[in-house]
Amino acid sequence: MKIDFDTIKREAKPHFKGGEKEYNVKMFDDGLNKIMDGLLVPGASIGVHTHDDSSEIIFITGGCGKAIYDGAEERVATGDCHYCPKGHTHTLINDSNADLTFLAVVPKQ
Repeated sequence: MKIDFDTIKREAKPHFKGGEKEYNVKMFDDGLNKIMDGLLVPGASIGVHTHDDSSEIIFITGGCGKAIYDGAEERVATGDCHYCPKGHTHTLINDSNADLTFLAVVPKQ
């Protein structure tokens, strides 16, 4: 099944999960998985949160920034994959001067 993100409206989610600025996202949700085309402008972040019921996989498609996973900072850049297993805590921060783009998958369990 093809997901055409060009046909999905991008939504701005201000201070998503307590983050800075806004998370801009095109989201596909079929009740089994959330698949997101995300964008964080410079200085934006997704707030620190715990995945109590699911995991999350984030593939960086453009730019660079940092993920903080269980309190440890990890640099991320184009081509990197960040994984947050169920029961763990993370955040994604764009601390660069360019947009940070990514695809994220959150399976529902």
